Amino acid sequence: MCGICGVYNSRSREPVSQELIEGMTGLISHRGPDDSGLYLEREIGLGFARLSIIDLSGGHQPMSNETGDVWVVFNGEIWNYKGLRRELIEKGHQFRTSSDTETIVHAYEEYGVDCVARLHGMFGFAIWDAPRRPLLLARDRAGKKPLYYSRVDGGIVFASEIKSLLLHPRVKRQADLQALADFLSVRYVPGPATLFANIYKVLPGHWLLCENETLREECYWDFTFGKTERRPVEEYIQGIRQHIQRAVEERMMADVPLGAMLSGGVDSSIITGIMSQLTNQPVKTFSVGFDVPNFNELPYARLVAQHFGTEHHELVVKCSDLTEYWPLLTWHRDEPVSEPSDLGVYLISKLARQHVKVVLSGEGGDELFAGYPKYLYCRNLRHNAG
Repeated sequence: MCGICGVYNSRSREPVSQELIEGMTGLISHRGPDDSGLYLEREIGLGFARLSIIDLSGGHQPMSNETGDVWVVFNGEIWNYKGLRRELIEKGHQFRTSSDTETIVHAYEEYGVDCVARLHGMFGFAIWDAPRRPLLLARDRAGKKPLYYSRVDGGIVFASEIKSLLLHPRVKRQADLQALADFLSVRYVPGPATLFANIYKVLPGHWLLCENETLREECYWDFTFGKTERRPVEEYIQGIRQHIQRAVEERMMADVPLGAMLSGGVDSSIITGIMSQLTNQPVKTFSVGFDVPNFNELPYARLVAQHFGTEHHELVVKCSDLTEYWPLLTWHRDEPVSEPSDLGVYLISKLARQHVKVVLSGEGGDELFAGYPKYLYCRNLRHNAG
């Protein structure tokens, strides 16, 4: 992951402080320890902290087009960037790097805000169009990459994490009481709200355009469910297999070592198996266990690792670790820790970082395939009510 931030004083036209952008970038430097950069032009300032994954030598940000009048800061990956790159070159665009970041710049030049809908990937980015003076913020379809913002004196402040916004002297540290009530009820804050008043999330599948002191929001993508068709079970199995295979292959696109989080469950085991088919080297796998036997899944992970011949690494989390790491986890989340599993994910990520730079995981599989018991309860409730 990378970190982005910025300030646009669209109403006051006050010059943005370099010290402020450097400070905001520094607060999210843990997201991108490999490189950093900033861009300042009167009322606009952009900051970037990089974790280099693609085009290690040529992906410095903020990045511009060849004429230096369209700039981007980008966190994430664009999986269809090679196809878009070929399309844009055919239209006359000139590329200076092999990074997916530069594809966003030229796609914006060609298609304007409609470029966002052409991107297949996970992202949060900001584009500054110097000749026309709008600032575009965009977030990927599922909201995998975070992006927050606050309105300040008719302008806008944005960042990958809330703590970066709070460095701005005009962003107040004030609680949103309705958001707090929601958090205590359902353990998360429904978007676009956050626990801080006047700090908001850019919603998944949305973009924001700050121009002429106004902020325009548009949904460029949402889930749609067409007419249900009954097909042979084998056809569904083949379709799911193809989609998962393609998804894993896309996410293995990197110029750095890769690995996989392995719990021994269905989702992570499938991903590990597909990765093993797509590489000639043993996949590096990482598993976390707990010192409470009823919650320890390491034996299942070992079985999968042995089956696929992975280079396996394990970590056991103790109950006492939760007390030690709770303040740090809260700082990273910018809100109270609602999921105890965060501790295991954090510690196994630290272990994985000693061996690889990117890991694939089965996160989200339960939501897509109704893996939690609560989904069965909801179905039964609807059935009984009907």
